[in-house]
Amino acid sequence: MNKDIESLFNKYLGEYLQFERIENKPSNRSDLCAFILLDKLFPSINTKDIISATEHDTIYLNFSPNEIQTLTDESIIYLMRCGVSFNSEYYSLYCNV
Repeated sequence: MNKDIESLFNKYLGEYLQFERIENKPSNRSDLCAFILLDKLFPSINTKDIISATEHDTIYLNFSPNEIQTLTDESIIYLMRCGVSFNSEYYSLYCNV
């Protein structure tokens, strides 16, 4: 992988759950805002579900490492504000509930 995605998510830890900082929200629900952004960034050609797995209080999102690598700083900040994090062990985006 080219980008150190984990470092980028760590760089913006102060943005985590700062949902009120998002302007022009497409929804008043932070998880839906994250899903809408991810759907726009990575439109699925096979209509796969956004949620790939769950574990106790964690929802893992169904995006490939190649897709995750294309996230910009701006997208990462937006996702962090919506409560999305990155798990380096599974190389996956996830949300805690």
